[in-house]
Amino acid sequence: MLLDLRKVFVEEIKELPFSGTFDLSDTEISGSYPFVTPIIYSGTVKGFAGEAQMEAEVSFTFEIPCDRCTEMLRREYRYHFSHMLVRTLNQEDNDDYILVEDEKLDVDELLRADILLELPTKFLCKPDCKGLCSQCGQNLNLGECDCDKRRIDPRLEVLQQLIQ
Repeated sequence: MLLDLRKVFVEEIKELPFSGTFDLSDTEISGSYPFVTPIIYSGTVKGFAGEAQMEAEVSFTFEIPCDRCTEMLRREYRYHFSHMLVRTLNQEDNDDYILVEDEKLDVDELLRADILLELPTKFLCKPDCKGLCSQCGQNLNLGECDCDKRRIDPRLEVLQQLIQ
């Protein structure tokens, strides 16, 4: 969605509401395509003193394998984003403001970047996920396996012979 902010910047209108949806189902994360529903968003842009404040709420369903045990996990995410929008920047490297040079803002692209930056870096089915056995691949959340847990690193086998 392309928002025309010209009237907001010159304060002809005080508040510009917006809402919509966009699709991220073709976005790959960790080898899967986890966005199973479209992104639903709504918000407002409020103008003051030649600048604008954007507030947006997004929600979506996300499904991805657990990073430890590979079980599928499904989460409903809801995020709130806030940005200061300006027409010109005095300093080039200022991350506090979003530059809107032509007074048109691509809301979908801005929210897409916000969502991808806000997502966790590790996806776990539960905080204490035990993962998979490194020898047999058993999901340790479902029970212990019969593998020998006292396996010695081959580089240290010489030390084991000294103990015996």
